[in-house]
Amino acid sequence: MFATAALFVLASLTTSVLGDQWCEAESYKGNQFLQGFHHMSFSDPTHGRVNYVDQNTALQKNLTFASGDHFVIRADHTTVLDPNGPGRDSVRLESNNVYMNHVTIWNIRHMPQGCGTWPAVWEFGQNWPYQGEIDILEGVNDHSSNQATLHTTADCTVGGARNETGISLGTDCDVYTTGNAGCTAQNPTADSYGPAFNANGGGFYAMERSERGVRVWFWPRNSKHIPHDVYHGLNEVDTDNWGTPFAHFPSTNCDMDSHFGPHNIAINLTFCGDWAGIPSIYNADGCPGDCVAYVNQNPAAFVNAYFDVAWLKIYE
Repeated sequence: MFATAALFVLASLTTSVLGDQWCEAESYKGNQFLQGFHHMSFSDPTHGRVNYVDQNTALQKNLTFASGDHFVIRADHTTVLDPNGPGRDSVRLESNNVYMNHVTIWNIRHMPQGCGTWPAVWEFGQNWPYQGEIDILEGVNDHSSNQATLHTTADCTVGGARNETGISLGTDCDVYTTGNAGCTAQNPTADSYGPAFNANGGGFYAMERSERGVRVWFWPRNSKHIPHDVYHGLNEVDTDNWGTPFAHFPSTNCDMDSHFGPHNIAINLTFCGDWAGIPSIYNADGCPGDCVAYVNQNPAAFVNAYFDVAWLKIYE
């Protein structure tokens, strides 16, 4: 994803991490997301067929819903769109605070699915791409499995020894030499994304950003290997007890301080645009006709285009 929007309160520019043990700094569940995050109502920088709405509109139209440990954000699934009018109503949330070295754990029950969808859980610096971007959960059109990606400026590569279970799809993170593809690791399991993820009740995504680089893990809901501190969202976590991540972006040839700044955390759903809507990708994923026309004319196709988040915890 590309990043815009104003810089908000700086949460912490130092890390309290000791070794690989991190302490809980913030926790969000249900209505707490409405206090810790804000709705961005602006033109989609990825050129999606989407109309991001503000918080009042999202709540009024039930595109944002919070109750107990359910926090749901979704797209409109009832309106046939005027091809000359705005895109499909949807939600993009960004954190009020920003973070340097930290760990996030997302407990997600359901994610958006369907042709034309482009959901993402990610974080970014305001001076994009000079402060970097980390994509934790992202994909399009129900295609295959999740991808984790770094987007940076020049002189950031992650080749060589990568201690990961995922499949490397690129080692140069520079947006200008890769057409913004960045450096990517693809999760090897289908239940990490889309319909298979949802059918399994979702799971846990975790990301660690430190001076050693970036690591991303995924555990499906029914896994017997979910670490105790992750499953229970404990006040302290030890990432070195989590096993091999599916994505490992070491800092060996990518200086973290010069490529990554304070990051907002984001979660959003767009449609078509610069990835999902590319005809060669959209049609190869088994989707019918033209992406924009499909999104315009088939609101019922997006009944399952929603996130249901049980909780998010942030550690520093």
